[in-house]
Amino acid sequence: MGNIMNDNLIYEILSVVEEIPCGRVASYGQIARLIGRDKNSRLVGKVLGRAEFYGDFPCHRVVNSSGRTAPGWTEQRSL
Repeated sequence: MGNIMNDNLIYEILSVVEEIPCGRVASYGQIARLIGRDKNSRLVGKVLGRAEFYGDFPCHRVVNSSGRTAPGWTEQRSL
């Protein structure tokens, strides 16, 4: 199996994240479903972990399926 992460997929994920309205959140799984990859919520997380290399995206609006923030990112709640 080859590398499933390519620039088109990365920008597809980031464009969905960019559309999350201020004051709202989405889960990794919701984003995966929106791009047609229901089983790839971890891939969404991996892309968001590297989002800073692609521009300024509101990654702080993405939470896990329980609504929790990313572990180790204490500033996320205040953003």
